[in-house]
Amino acid sequence: MNLEELVESIDTKEDFISFVAALINDLKNNPDTWGNRTLFNYLEALQSWTEDMDGYYYNKNISVPKDVNWRVFANILIAAKVYE
Repeated sequence: MNLEELVESIDTKEDFISFVAALINDLKNNPDTWGNRTLFNYLEALQSWTEDMDGYYYNKNISVPKDVNWRVFANILIAAKVYE
């Protein structure tokens, strides 16, 4: 299953954890397919994509998510700054 297919199968915390593991594995095994290999570039792209994300969903004829818990996502990102 590729990463895009894995996204569609995320329903639980455990699914999300498995997805992140697959993302790490993909970076480790296929770094040439990544345009943003450094943390700085990845975070910049994350910010830019989030700003433009409605266009992604419109272009794919998918409803824009309305129930995203942005605070949880922010907590995950900030905690990973120091978590070992």
